[in-house]
Parts: sequence; C-alpha cells; structure tokens
Amino acid sequence: MIETPYLLFLGDAPDPLAAKVAQGIRDWRPEYALGQFRMEGCKADMKLPDMTLAEAKAAGAKTLVVGVANRGGVISQAWKKVLVAALEEGFDLASGLHNLLRDEPDLAAVAKATGRQLHDVRIPSVQYPIANGVKRTGKRCLAVGTDCSVGKMYTSLAMDAEMRKRGMKASFRATGQTGILITGEGVPLDAVVADFMAGAVEWLTPDNDPDHWDLIEGQGSLFHVSYSGVTMALVHGGQPDALILSHEPTRTHMRGLPGYELPSLEALRDMALPLARVANPACQVVGISVNSHAMGEDEALSYLEGVEKRMGLPAVDPFRQGAGRLVDALSGI
Repeated sequence: MIETPYLLFLGDAPDPLAAKVAQGIRDWRPEYALGQFRMEGCKADMKLPDMTLAEAKAAGAKTLVVGVANRGGVISQAWKKVLVAALEEGFDLASGLHNLLRDEPDLAAVAKATGRQLHDVRIPSVQYPIANGVKRTGKRCLAVGTDCSVGKMYTSLAMDAEMRKRGMKASFRATGQTGILITGEGVPLDAVVADFMAGAVEWLTPDNDPDHWDLIEGQGSLFHVSYSGVTMALVHGGQPDALILSHEPTRTHMRGLPGYELPSLEALRDMALPLARVANPACQVVGISVNSHAMGEDEALSYLEGVEKRMGLPAVDPFRQGAGRLVDALSGI
C-alpha cells in the first residue's frame, strides 16, 4: 500500500497540464494532498502549500508522489537530486511514469540503504487474458475525447460521485496512473502488452448486477496518432453501453502534435460510435462533457448552450456544474 498523505512533486513542469497527476489527486483526494514541491522554473501550481522536504516530513507526509506526466513518461535527470534527498529524508516514492523508479540504479540503491519503498504504479500486476468479446452483464460508460487530457477521467469521477450520491450502483474503473493513485486500484492500460489491452479492460469490468454501472476511465483519443491504440482497447474491451464525448474547446492543436488540429465533436461521434458498436451494437452516445476551465463563466455557458443545440445532447462541464445531467442521460439505457 502507498502510504498517505502525499507531498506532490511538480518538478519543473512546463505548464499546468503537465502536472495533471497532481491536479487529479488534489481535486479528487484533497485529504491526501498535504503540500507541493516545485523546482525552479515550474509553471504549475496546485494552490497547495509549497514545502521543503523537511517541512513536509514534519507535517506528516509519508510519500513523495511524482505528479508530473511528461511526454514519454521519463524521470528527468534534473529531478534526481530531489528524489534522492526525499528517500534520505524518510519518504517513500510513488510514480506512474513509464520510466520506472526501480530501474534507476541510484534511486534503487538509496531506497535499499534507507529502507524506503519505490512504488511504480504503472506496472501490470495481473496476467491479463486476450479479449474474447463475450457480452457481460451490468452496464458500462466510457468517455472518449477529441484529444488527450481533455477531462475524460474527471467526467467519469464526477459521474461516479453523482451516482453514489443518488444511491445508484456504480464503480469508477481506473485505467491510468492518476486514477490508480486516486482510487488505489485499476489497470495501468498503456503499460499492458498490446495484444492483452482489450482483455485487461474486460478483466477490469467483469459481469455485474444488471443495474450496476462501471464508469471506465478514458485514455488518449482515436484521433491522436501517438495514443489512439489505448483508446481502441477501451472501446472494444469496455463494450460500453454509453459513450460521453469529451472536449476542450480552447485548444489550438492536439496535445504534443502542433501539426494536427482537433477534430469536431461530430467527427468524434461519427468515429467512436461505429467502432463501439462492433463490440456492443446497442451502444449510444448520450452526452457531451466540456472542459471549460480556460473560459469565463458567461463564455462557458454560451458555448455549452451552442453545443447542446447543435448536437442534440446534454452538454455540461461536470467539474464546474456537476454531472447530474450526464447521469440523467443514462436512464434510458
């Protein structure tokens, strides 16, 4: 088990979105987020107390969590001094990066010498099966996005919270590092061997009560040439009964791909729904989730109203407004 509370390490994140792991923990498990550690030049701020390692240790922090998700998931050499010092200060380390803590000889040596733990949450702990496509009982909802990091996880977490508040049967199913650090369990899907990814999603969302909903954490985008494969595994392995379209309207290009424009919501609907119906012919697009964080209140409301009229579906920012209308949209399925 990863000991809490956490000191969130933001490193030298170049922008707020690069610290999305820390952001997710702060927003959904604030009781875990004791403070933040930022290096010189860091452009992210979780609005938590900035702490030195000694201050955080004295305040009760147990684990330094790497809250940065950089392209390629690498441990920067610039971070090493801090990570080593954290181990020496008595912290465990936790990371969801592809570059594993345990594979860094200096970190492994210091952890062994100090008796501290290295938690790599992006390591599959189960021998997943190959997908068989057999229909499972229960219901499933998946958020699919026009791009990466547009709010798919937030959508599912907000819907899960709303459904639990209503006394509905629901489970948030984590498929990435942030979701796993928030909930304590899940499948690190993009670290699973490709042939087994869809099977891992089937394993994660097994047979359940007919009125139980699995809210599956979305990943990547069918339109993102770097990460479309993980999205496809979710679409087929998840066999969703309902799709939520997720979008961030102020983006000028795909995340990390300046040469690629974002697709329209209509293009996403027309791409995702036929693919989902390969595994579940009854799948429906039921709503639209808009990440309006970069918009003012009036601008956001006007945009949502326009999308709703254009698409004929409820359009909300579930973090800003609540996920009630998205949950309502599941009632007919």
